[in-house]
Amino acid sequence: MGPPSAPPCRMCVPWKEVLLTASLLTFWNPPTTAQLTIESRPFNVAEGKEVLLLARNLPQNTLGFNWYKGERVDAKRLIVAYVIGTNQTTPGPAHSGRETVYSNASLLIQNVTQNDTGSYTIQAIKEDLVTEEATGRFRVYPELPKPSITSNNSNPVEDKDAVDFTCEPDIHSTTYLWWVNGQSLPVSPRLQLSNGNRTLTVLSVKRNDAGAYKCEIQNPVSANLSDPVILNVLYGPDVPTISPSNSNYRPGENLNLFCHAASNPTAQYSWFVNGTFQQSTQELFIPNITVNNSGSYMCQAHNSATGLNRTTVMMITVSGSAPGLSAVATVGIMIGVLARVALI
Repeated sequence: MGPPSAPPCRMCVPWKEVLLTASLLTFWNPPTTAQLTIESRPFNVAEGKEVLLLARNLPQNTLGFNWYKGERVDAKRLIVAYVIGTNQTTPGPAHSGRETVYSNASLLIQNVTQNDTGSYTIQAIKEDLVTEEATGRFRVYPELPKPSITSNNSNPVEDKDAVDFTCEPDIHSTTYLWWVNGQSLPVSPRLQLSNGNRTLTVLSVKRNDAGAYKCEIQNPVSANLSDPVILNVLYGPDVPTISPSNSNYRPGENLNLFCHAASNPTAQYSWFVNGTFQQSTQELFIPNITVNNSGSYMCQAHNSATGLNRTTVMMITVSGSAPGLSAVATVGIMIGVLARVALI
């Protein structure tokens, strides 16, 4: 399963509909002694969006109410005061111009910033001048940007190098996830997360670690995925193999040997016969061989990036008659020659 896309809107009910519903409930419900509470719609808010603080169970004999920023009543942090009988609204020192208060005591805050995160207190003033208070809260998160990955080494050498991937930018209260070739990060002692999961370290890289690495950032209101960074692991050459495996030939046959070694980048090949260099190709072809072509055939594979060399040797034996003449035919020819000599 591949990385998920950004989550859909978790709270899509228009605030005007919420206000209407709250007002109707206040009008229809009989008097109640339930405690005054505040409900945040939504609780997790995207920066630049709006949040509605719904006052629940407002006392029936309320003359007016005050909204404060914080967890207590503080005149210096008064947002707005409202008198129900006259619908009079009076902004306080903490009013930013983005707040709107409604007759059902709900407070709308538009174009929220991360500084708006925190607690909000409503103070209801009843006819007997007794007050009742309630505190609610919400949290503002940024709309996350498209992340990017930085790496200290995109072409590491197998079993030699370690690689650090870092997901940028560093954003507070953000979850960092990693994806490798479209799959979630596998569990391995060589894969280590640090720095709040922003940094992924691949220890002693292996060729199987090669591929596309992505990072994803998430918070409760948004998610975003980086473009892939390709890890190209340099490795090899492994011990080469020579094919075909046949080592016995007859005079007159063609000798065609092919050498291969797993390597990244592709290996460079050289052939040696009985210790003498022949050519720098992956394939060695010798037509119409003779017994003099018997001996050791060595293939050397070289990786210019890792600087490593690997060799393998095959012993080739050329013996017997040339192909096309069986032993019986050879004897027949010799008898015929001898008979002709005797007649002469």
